[in-house]
Amino acid sequence: MKNTLKQLDNTFRELPKYPTKVIQFGEGNFLRAFIDWQIQQMNKQGLFHGGVAVVQPLKDGMTKILDEQEGLYTTLLEGKLNGKKIQEHEVIESINETVRPYEDYQSYLNLAKNDNIQFIFSNTTEAGITFDENDKLSDKPQNSYPGKLTALLYERFKLGKKGFQIIPCELINHNGNTLKKLVLKYAKLWNLGQDFIDWLNNENDFYATLVDRIVPGYPKDRSADLEKEWNYHDKLIVKAEPFLIFVIEGDKKLEQLLPLKKAGLNVVVTDNMQPYRNRKVSLLNGPHTTMSPIARLAGIDTVGKVMQDSDFYKFINDEMYQEIIPTVSLPEKELVDYAEGVKERFENPYVNHELSSIALNSISKFQARLLPTFKKYVELKHKLPQRITLALASYLKIYFGKADFAPQDTPEILAEFDKLKQTNSYITNALADDKLWGEDLTKIDGLIDLIKQDLEIIDQQGARKAVQLINKKDE
Repeated sequence: MKNTLKQLDNTFRELPKYPTKVIQFGEGNFLRAFIDWQIQQMNKQGLFHGGVAVVQPLKDGMTKILDEQEGLYTTLLEGKLNGKKIQEHEVIESINETVRPYEDYQSYLNLAKNDNIQFIFSNTTEAGITFDENDKLSDKPQNSYPGKLTALLYERFKLGKKGFQIIPCELINHNGNTLKKLVLKYAKLWNLGQDFIDWLNNENDFYATLVDRIVPGYPKDRSADLEKEWNYHDKLIVKAEPFLIFVIEGDKKLEQLLPLKKAGLNVVVTDNMQPYRNRKVSLLNGPHTTMSPIARLAGIDTVGKVMQDSDFYKFINDEMYQEIIPTVSLPEKELVDYAEGVKERFENPYVNHELSSIALNSISKFQARLLPTFKKYVELKHKLPQRITLALASYLKIYFGKADFAPQDTPEILAEFDKLKQTNSYITNALADDKLWGEDLTKIDGLIDLIKQDLEIIDQQGARKAVQLINKKDE
């Protein structure tokens, strides 16, 4: 079938090919379904009139496939948004060119000459914003992303041109500040001079961000059928959920320079993104981390099935509204709207989200995603959050080796639990272990007794019964 279909190319373009205004480090699924998709929405409304130069940050990548398709690819949106089921596709025309620094370093540096370019976006994974002390300015290219970026910025500085709006999308907290610190570190290591450092500080803006859109990527199992339906061949189809939020911390001038919000997109430019980060970690990642151990103990294997189960739906809904929302410092309506959106995303029939994948490295996830909520709840309500406590009890059962499946975690964490299993007071010792939680949880009044009570119910009557009993209690 593929041989009879026309290859996606410039004959499919409906918009003009606008001047390049964006450098994008990364050609992967997320940036194409998130940043490039948003640029397309602005261009369709005549608000941006700009295209993207994609830099392949690693030696191996997909930019040559992009070249074969003349920068075009299809974004497939599937899921629910504001109560409506959405299933739509769009050819994205945002990418003008690709650059491969490992093959042609000079073409990479030549991007610094383009006066139209205002923005730099990146998603080089959480491991991408790192410092490599072996990087040199003379390397062609440097190994790290911050090293490559510093070399490009120095080239721009030498040309006497204006700086950039630099907007990293890597999923680390304070990503913009971290990236800037590393660029400044390279500037000093490479002796690039105080004038360059002053230019970096005065002529460039580094923004911290929070990005949120589930992007499953290439729909391998359906690609042939989709191509037949659309009547063209596309090697780079990227599937995503309709929901999107982009929180950017920095100068409000960005709203004018990059009119995403004016295009009707769910974008927030703020001077403090931490409440939004806390909202996502608490209300999206938190319930994931709660449902994973309890539902798996009850024989449920996906997020979607959790939301289709009346017992577990009520349990997760009540956790969100009674235990999480009161602990997050944002307007209640905003939190309620977000929570309802999260539930829609959990219910997405087009995303088969396995609880086993959420379970990877559960102890660090509990510490980061649920423990702050747990402690804040105790501080505000002067009692224990029953649902988060049941999740903690369920993790202790699983990591003690008393489930039908094994825990998936780092060797260090698994070794720590192996040591704890040999002790007489496993529950108390596990809760007291600051190597697991970063602190001694036995200092929280009543926690040991409630954990023991929960484990007794799970052991004797099952995880579902534990959920049902909490559902029946008045908060």
